[in-house]
Formats: sequence, structure tokens, C-alpha cells
Amino acid sequence: MKTDLPTLMQAGNLDALIVLGDAFHNPAMVYFTGVAHVSGALLVVKRDQQPLLFCHAMEREEAAATGIPTRSITDYDYRAIFAESGKDPLRANAQLFQMMLKDAGVTSGRVAVYGQNDAGRAHALLSALEENMPQVEFAAEFHKSTLMQARMTKDTAEVERMRNIARQTTEVVGQVAEFLSSQRAKNDILVDKKGEAITVGTVKSKINLWLAERGLEYPEGTIFAPGREGSVPHNMGNPASPLRLGVPIVFDIFPIEAGGGFFADFTRTWCLGHASDEAQELYADVRFVYETIMTELKPDTRCIDIQGRACQLFAERGHATMAENPATKEGFVHGLAHGLGLDVHEPPTFGRGATEEDILQRNMVVTIEPGLYYPERGLGTRIEDAVYMRPDGKSEILAPYPLDLVIPVKS
Repeated sequence: MKTDLPTLMQAGNLDALIVLGDAFHNPAMVYFTGVAHVSGALLVVKRDQQPLLFCHAMEREEAAATGIPTRSITDYDYRAIFAESGKDPLRANAQLFQMMLKDAGVTSGRVAVYGQNDAGRAHALLSALEENMPQVEFAAEFHKSTLMQARMTKDTAEVERMRNIARQTTEVVGQVAEFLSSQRAKNDILVDKKGEAITVGTVKSKINLWLAERGLEYPEGTIFAPGREGSVPHNMGNPASPLRLGVPIVFDIFPIEAGGGFFADFTRTWCLGHASDEAQELYADVRFVYETIMTELKPDTRCIDIQGRACQLFAERGHATMAENPATKEGFVHGLAHGLGLDVHEPPTFGRGATEEDILQRNMVVTIEPGLYYPERGLGTRIEDAVYMRPDGKSEILAPYPLDLVIPVKS
């Protein structure tokens, strides 16, 4: 949480944080500003002090609405700076940023850098700043940065926002189920009133509309993958694929608050009309692991132990898992869970990249998403819900939704 930042910064030997870029779809900036129409900004956070936001004058009112004290970049005489730098854009920008940092009280110490910018441009700017400011060490944090450690746990207001977007997401899922069940089948293919095949693309166009009506965005798309496509976990689904009765469809939807706020992440597997014995058996195994893990979840548990438990349960049912073969492409092939927040995937990590430091803690929001995948059999199935580990240690599904496998359709 933000309240943990001073302690985390001290533990990381950081005197300040700086965040570069826009306040749209820029998680590090949005974490402090919220979604705002502020572009090309610089946010400075000194340890134990209130943040300071440097913005352009054209966006001063949007910046002021964030509640963070602001300074106008336009107040600096860039034309004079540019001339003084010999009309070198890099030197001029480095001098401008040096002036802003100095005015924010950052002239020495260890400073972590976050945000979104072109990688080459950011590297050039920071390299020039290091030359201009030899008393400042710009720290490169790679794994579980100080800011990400703060973001891993959510406060009450953040959880409520995540609960709200999760609820809206399941409402859209319900609309999809209602749309599918209101159609009829012809020769085992779902068709519309004109008798034309309903495709993955047809359904996704509906999903996009219903999300937009709720003011939600979908920058990373939506997975709606039937049959063989759903047997590869992140296959998005071919828009031209028709929907056939009895064929499992992996429906994974992960919209975000407009402008780049919090994500939802939710998956169900459906069969239209009926499910084959093979599909039902596979789904029963996934549901058993899902329900077992959900009843066993408790805070202060290593994520690798929770992952190991899921692998054990699947192996007992005859499925290959990552525990026996990390490179397996069938059976249980991915992490059981991941953190969720301003990024759709964030720490803690449960799968291949998990370490001893990945611990399920109170106030985290994580997904639980066991799945089984058999490409040669054209079968994939996954169940996923976002789970809040409450301060009292109990787990709460943010937006409960039925676990039915079969979606009835008209004969």
C-alpha cells in the first residue's frame, strides 16, 4: 500500500522515486495520480514527503484535480535552455529535468525510476542526467521493485474499485451467456436468425460493445477460444471460427477501468448445448482443483507451495504438470495464480518465475486459475476468479459467478 512506501524506500536505500510519462495507461503514474489527462509528466516522490507533479500548463487543471501539488513545466524557459545547450535536444532535456529535480529537492542520493517512455529515449535521458548530476544514483530495479512491493497490497478504496470492475465484468459475461443461449443450432453449429453461423468474431463484437457501454476498455483483447484454439492457454480465438455444439470454449476476459486503472481477470469454460464425456471429465478435474485450492487458501503461505499443491492434485488425477516437466505443453502448463491490480499480471508469482520471496499476504488480490490443456485432443478448460485476501485472513471472490459448464441453446 502507499502507506508502506516510506518503509519500503528505506529498506531499499532509496531517497526518492521518479515516475515518467502520461497518466493514461501508465500504472506507476496512475498509482499516484489516478487516471488523468496529463501527458509527458514528471512525478517526484521524496521519502516521507508528499509527491510533486510537474506537468504542462495546458493540462494544469487536470493535474490539479489529482490532488497532488503541481509545478508547470512551461514555467521553465525551454527556448533559453535549448539555446544554451547548443540546440542539442538531449542536452536541453537533461538540463530541464535536472532543474525540475533540483526544485523538487533531489540533488543527491539514490533514486528509483519508473513509468512508461520509449526505452531508447529514457536510456539516453537518464545517461545524460547521470553526467549532469554525479551525486545522484539512478537505481535500476528489475525484479519486484520498491513501487511494485507497495502495489502488491491494496487498501480499502482500491479493493472496492477492483470489486466494482469485477462485478461489471461478470455482468458482461452474463450477457454473453444469455446471447448464446438465445440462439439456435443448425447441423451442430450455432446460427443467427438468418441461419448464418455465429463466429468468435460475432461474440467478441458483442463483448466489446457491452464493455464500452460500461465505460470499460480492453487494451489486451479478450480470449474466446473454442476447441483446439482453447487448448493453447493464450490463444485469443480465430474471429472466423464458428461455434459448434459440445465443443469447449475458453472465455477469458480482462478489461480495465477507462484510461488505465485497475484490471479484472475472469475465465469460464463453456460447452454449448451439451458436453462430451471427455470434456466433462476434464472440466470436473479442473473444478475439483479450483474448489480444493479455494478452501485451502490462507495468507502467509509461499506461492510455490500453493502451486505445488495444485500440481499434486492434478497429478493424482493422471495429468502431466509443470512439477514433473516444466516444459510440458499438455496437462497443467502454467502458474496457478498471479497478482492482479494496475497490471493484469503482477506479483506475487506462482509459476515458473516464483521465488521464496513470493508469499500470499493479506490485502492482496490474486487470481486463482487452474486449467488443463490437450492440443492433440482439441480440449482446453480453465476456471478463474479474482480473490481478495482480506485483513482477517479469509479469502473473498470479488465477483462470484456460476461454474456451469453447459450453456443451453435452442434446438
